[in-house]
Amino acid sequence: MKSVNTAEVAFAHSELGRRLAGVLAEGSASNRSIAEYLLRNPLRVAALKIDEMAEVCQVSNATISRFARDIGFGNYAGMRSAVAETLHAEMQPVDKLRHSIENRKGAAWPGDESMEYALANISSTRSNQSQQEMKQIVQKLSKARTVYVLGFGLSSYLAGLLTLHLQPFCHHVVEAAGAGGTEVAAGHLANIGAGDVLVVMSFPRYALDVIRLAEYARDRKACVIAITDAPASPLVEMSEHVLYANSSHAVLPSSATAAVAVIEALAVSLMVSNQDNVEKAARLTEAISAYLYGAAASNTRKVKKRTAKSGAT
Repeated sequence: MKSVNTAEVAFAHSELGRRLAGVLAEGSASNRSIAEYLLRNPLRVAALKIDEMAEVCQVSNATISRFARDIGFGNYAGMRSAVAETLHAEMQPVDKLRHSIENRKGAAWPGDESMEYALANISSTRSNQSQQEMKQIVQKLSKARTVYVLGFGLSSYLAGLLTLHLQPFCHHVVEAAGAGGTEVAAGHLANIGAGDVLVVMSFPRYALDVIRLAEYARDRKACVIAITDAPASPLVEMSEHVLYANSSHAVLPSSATAAVAVIEALAVSLMVSNQDNVEKAARLTEAISAYLYGAAASNTRKVKKRTAKSGAT
């Protein structure tokens, strides 16, 4: 069974992880390859010999040694020890949760196990979320001329969800792909430029076209915001802002549970960011209340009153 791997995000938020992220953004091709492997596989690196590390990164032993010195260690052994120490400090709470899932007595219902992974993903995502990053993203969305939202495959449904949440509170929101795929997305993004925002999302297995289109938007001076799983995601390098949603799962290639939580957190942060949005929420609630059934309509009207009252304080 695959473990609940929250190590990548926890490690990336450490001082050593931030140092490696800098190499990933600005280093040479060989150094970027090493930094990416370290960020993706800190648990494995802690046990690899230098020749094994060189082999998986497809570089020489000397290159690995130079890399270790370049980021402040005397040799590879020193760097490997620092990786292990960082993991030990960052991962103790996560390890307890992982072992509680993996070492339970008796057989587990697969659906229950899946839900436990979902809880672990949301917990890890919440603990590693940056409030400052969220605030900056909300500011960019609020000021954007047009917000484009892009995802392919399973991420297309996440893009649709985010689009619906953003539409009442942004000037103009476009779901770039929808059910149309790459050609439709490219057509929507043809006129993207400075003053626009592209929110792009992809999780393992990453879609190549979404990466290419994000790069296109960045080159056109648009602000690119990524929602993805880990600092080693190919979207991180081309994004101005990133929100991480852990996606580990025992069976599925990736889980979308934490991504949905991040989308809802972003939507709520945008809704309460200014007085105008509170009023927009009240108007939206009033507009839809006539179309709801029975008690739901009554509850919606109550929510409208509470929202309007909070906006007046």
